[in-house]
Amino acid sequence: MRIVKTKDYNDMCRKAANVLSAQVILKPDCVLGLATGSTPLGVYRQLVEWYKKGDVDFSETVSVNLDEYVGLAPDNSQSYRYYMNDNFFRHVNIKPENTHLPNGLAVGKAEECARYDAVIREHKGIDMQLLGIGHNGHIGFNEPGTAFENGTYCVALAESTISANSRFFSNEADVPRFAYTMGTGAIMQARRVVLIASGAGKAQILKDSFTGPVTPQVPASILQLHNDVILVGDEEALSLFV
Repeated sequence: MRIVKTKDYNDMCRKAANVLSAQVILKPDCVLGLATGSTPLGVYRQLVEWYKKGDVDFSETVSVNLDEYVGLAPDNSQSYRYYMNDNFFRHVNIKPENTHLPNGLAVGKAEECARYDAVIREHKGIDMQLLGIGHNGHIGFNEPGTAFENGTYCVALAESTISANSRFFSNEADVPRFAYTMGTGAIMQARRVVLIASGAGKAQILKDSFTGPVTPQVPASILQLHNDVILVGDEEALSLFV
């Protein structure tokens, strides 16, 4: 694992965006696995800025997102499709047909999971997977205590995740209780993983994830078994690393 220690959140975002943009420049038709939430926002802003300057071209790039809430339409402002469109896709020249997320309105959950796994296989896997990490160690929506799942599946969100995500909704009751997520097996099959973390609140879970035992109780700990992980964190997030 390579650790990139940065000064602060903005520096972390620039460093992470540099890794992603280099991937696109070196392989324009690469498959990027993308994440949502508050931490990646600065990464996407930086990539958009560099695109507008002509430094990076997404016209051949394919994206597959980690997850989507069950029951939310793509035009719902809290859906992850909306998030990606609003914060990244519509600001760059990535082709809409090359951007993939699970369908939150799919009628058959098992069928939708199989469809999404087929999309990833069709594109010959993920070249670079961007990850955040939850305070409980979740990556995507792979929650503590669930088995390490291979493919996409429908997960019941942990109460801690619902509480953390309630800041994006009018109230906690509006937060969906289920989501589609890539399984840890799919994440582990990415050729490179870039995990980003910021703030003192992530320090303990980063230590647990990368220096503790590999266990489903800390889903991100599975990344210890990946042969190409870049951890980009600011000083506070990495404060418990020696």
